Amino acid sequence: MEKTMLPPTQQTSPNYKLFFGFWLVFFSISLLAQQDSIVLPEVIFQGARKQAIGNVEIRAEEAKMTPSLTGSFTDILKTLPYVSVNTELSSQYMVRGGNFDENLVYVNGIEVYRPMLIRSGQQEGLSFLNPEMAAAVSFSAGGWEAKYGDKMSSVLDVIYRNPKAFEMGGELSLMGGNLTVGGASQNQKLSALVGARYLNRNLILNTLNEDTEFNPQSYDIQANIEYQLNDKWKMNFIGNFSNTLYEQIPNTRITNFGTNQNPIQLQVFYDGKEEDRFQTQFGALSLHHKPNSKLNLSMDIFAYHSIEEEYFDIQGAYLIRKLDPIHQSSTVSMDIGGQIDHARNDLDMLVAGIQHRGKLMINVNTDIEWGLSAQQEDIRDMLNEWQLIDSAGYNISPFQPRPNYGPGNVDLGDLELNYHLNARNNLKSQRFNTYLQMNKKWDWNGTRMLLNAGVRATYWDFNEELNISPRAQIAIKPDWETDQLFRFSAGYYVQPPFYKEIRNPLGQINPEIKAQKSIHLIAGHDFEFEMLNAPFKLSSEIYYKNMQDLIPYYIDNVRIKYYGENASDGRAYGIDTRLYGQFVSGADSWLSLSYARVEENIEDRGWISRPTDPKFKASLFFQDYMPSMPSFKVNTTLVYATGLPNGAPVFTDPYQFQTTLPDYKRVDIGLVKVFKDKNQNSNIEILSAFEEFSLGLDIFNVFNIKNTVSNQWIRDVDSNVIYGVPNRLTGRFLNFKLNFKF
Repeated sequence: MEKTMLPPTQQTSPNYKLFFGFWLVFFSISLLAQQDSIVLPEVIFQGARKQAIGNVEIRAEEAKMTPSLTGSFTDILKTLPYVSVNTELSSQYMVRGGNFDENLVYVNGIEVYRPMLIRSGQQEGLSFLNPEMAAAVSFSAGGWEAKYGDKMSSVLDVIYRNPKAFEMGGELSLMGGNLTVGGASQNQKLSALVGARYLNRNLILNTLNEDTEFNPQSYDIQANIEYQLNDKWKMNFIGNFSNTLYEQIPNTRITNFGTNQNPIQLQVFYDGKEEDRFQTQFGALSLHHKPNSKLNLSMDIFAYHSIEEEYFDIQGAYLIRKLDPIHQSSTVSMDIGGQIDHARNDLDMLVAGIQHRGKLMINVNTDIEWGLSAQQEDIRDMLNEWQLIDSAGYNISPFQPRPNYGPGNVDLGDLELNYHLNARNNLKSQRFNTYLQMNKKWDWNGTRMLLNAGVRATYWDFNEELNISPRAQIAIKPDWETDQLFRFSAGYYVQPPFYKEIRNPLGQINPEIKAQKSIHLIAGHDFEFEMLNAPFKLSSEIYYKNMQDLIPYYIDNVRIKYYGENASDGRAYGIDTRLYGQFVSGADSWLSLSYARVEENIEDRGWISRPTDPKFKASLFFQDYMPSMPSFKVNTTLVYATGLPNGAPVFTDPYQFQTTLPDYKRVDIGLVKVFKDKNQNSNIEILSAFEEFSLGLDIFNVFNIKNTVSNQWIRDVDSNVIYGVPNRLTGRFLNFKLNFKF
């Protein structure tokens, strides 16, 4: 089936009038004369960065030290109470029951994207974000400001740093390495930071419960360059090139599953291979203007390009057997069959746009921010994927059971595929966004108040839908003896669909699709106190989200396949707590607990759990060192989370598949011996050229727990039963690493 969607309004050339209009607004505001304001006393909120109410600040140093299989911020994010992760192989994450596609990611104020065809954590390479280049990291799990975009779950905002002098540092490990080089001119007008990374997870993938030859390679290079033209003008460029090659040749697989009383074994013999390629380029050029101390203006031009290929031809012959509960030996062969999976999927995506941002400080306690943007998306998708299932001579149809002809007889009927996707979609569209918000601080009878209120509007010409999103946050700090802060957030958040959401499982595009919508209601409390002669902070939040026009989806590993239509409503609610402090000076640690539910009602059939319903989670991030030996450092991450609903196989009824995966349990430990840093010199002569030098050992999955990320669905022709065979994750792995800095 072929489907081409190019509405007439989307075939036009870029809107040059709009482009010049942006620059006219930019320069007009920059020429405004600002009158002197009455000087007011500043109301100070301790620890509030940029007056972001409810945001969690993450130190980049902590992200660097955390044991990681992805080289991203995910490993530190998963220790926060509201973030769910069900695989250590992916840099993607779920927030308060939302899926991977509901999270915003910004770098230097520019939204960044990720490849769309990736279906498993093994295929993923390096994420866009490079922790070695980060200066500040801020995360919001809901109720964020109007200046951030249009998603329903979270915002991760990363600012890259600008070096002041020459620096060079890096890391070498069994999985690859990274090198970061930076410097600045003598007059400090020009600064540049360049980071290069290489990741090969072949060794860790060999701990999977299958005999497969893996060749996963990923590398990228990023640059953050800034030039100060004069006291009022500066330019900034951020660029990224990333390439991921993934190849696997499966040989055999033996998986035991079922219950202790009824154990079952799946044995598969494979032939064929999979070859995937994901290549992305990103660039953003920004011009910043500060005509006076009260006004900041910026103009950004950005582009993101992704070329994705997913090719595989894999044939498997499988045997399903019952096992003896005591001796685990084979007793009865339940089914013998075969399966062929074929794909030639290509996607080419280009997103380019321009945006203007501004901030005006009315006085020391009041400022206004605004912005407007336009972007064009050009997506070309060629989809050709099918699956054939055969069992002892019986071709299995997904639509009706095949007749049983008896042993020795072959079904001579038409060959039917379990599914077949064949589509060619070309989608060109334009999006427009604007926002206006105000920040206000004041003192009310000794109680300090902080308010952020704003509104955001978005329009997409594909479905001609306009959405208005009012948002507000308030923080109240009473004048009490104890240090306490109360936070409240409310807002209307919409998520206009991107390409994946408008394409149904058959590859067809729905031109009538609408934005998903969510109302956030959040109440939070921060309590700072002393314990064990050290400062601690207890943060708690309760929240409720009412969602409409949801697009239901199936989830398999990290691949999401949408219904392609607004067929359900939803609700999410829960409570999150986080105890934060320093058990030893200079080393942050925290304990997180959360309980959350997310449900949906598809076509008024009743409430069921969404595939990412998180339920209960406990996590720990702990750092320590011996006071008598501060050069030896230890950090530990522990995660326990109840199993997610395994959803349903594609094309089946989710109301018939509401069992859950096993609970996710994992402990990682990082050990570091510092030989030289700014606080410690070394007597080893060979280290005299280094500013910092350390050796580390990461112990992944300390207790060798084989977690389950998804199910492989196998059908038994005799009983027409569909078995969910667990796809298990990685085992224990030791990674040695060397860190240095000149």
